[in-house]
Amino acid sequence: MQRVAVAENKIFQALADPNRRAILVSLTRGEAAVKDLTARFDISQPAVSQHLAALKGAGLVKGRREGRCTYYRVDPRGMKPLIDWIAHYRAFWSEHVDRLEQLLEKMDP
Repeated sequence: MQRVAVAENKIFQALADPNRRAILVSLTRGEAAVKDLTARFDISQPAVSQHLAALKGAGLVKGRREGRCTYYRVDPRGMKPLIDWIAHYRAFWSEHVDRLEQLLEKMDP
């Protein structure tokens, strides 16, 4: 269970940064080299590389080397801990909203 919490924390930390989210969204359109991502965003190449390292550390992207270039792509399996977390709380809140609805109906004259 603690391992899952660590994975969730890494994902939330990685996605907390708007530049990382933008890079991740860009990679959903297909694989891209660091230089291509740098051209798409108004941030330096070292900054793009740092953001990619955080996304990779969270398991959200994978990289592959081809010559001197590294190409990154989204790893859909990396979102599983986040999806599981959301599913858990969706069920939790649905149940509580249903109870609140029942209570309000009882209170309504």
